[in-house]
Amino acid sequence: MTDLDATDRRILNALQEGFPLVPRPFAEAVPGISEQDLITRLSALREARIITRFGPFLDAEAMGGAFCLCAMEVPPSDFDRICALINAAPEVAHNYERAHRLNMWFVLACETPEGIETTALRLEQATGLPILRFPKEREYFIGFRVSA
Repeated sequence: MTDLDATDRRILNALQEGFPLVPRPFAEAVPGISEQDLITRLSALREARIITRFGPFLDAEAMGGAFCLCAMEVPPSDFDRICALINAAPEVAHNYERAHRLNMWFVLACETPEGIETTALRLEQATGLPILRFPKEREYFIGFRVSA
């Protein structure tokens, strides 16, 4: 799968606006698309890595946990290995490469505020590289959506 058809685009656009909390949400999530077709198409989109995840975004802080933006300066020749180590941690919510001295940015989401430091130290030990921590001072809601 390399190209999105109109139905795939409609699915991606619709699901960014919400997901019904009902007994059979896939049957109601995108009007005009059957439950089985939606599930099949989402599976194909994931398998093709057009989407990398499909699921809820939980507010760790509202549940007593914490988020922290982190950055690293990773040697380009070792970027893929370090990226795999970072991404293997279940606490890593996102990971992005940037064209900057600090070329790896990721978010830690932990069950407790103390978990941020514990996880960052564990990842520093695994990678041999320091991790800069940028704890959230204020929350901004930007309503990010990507038009498919």
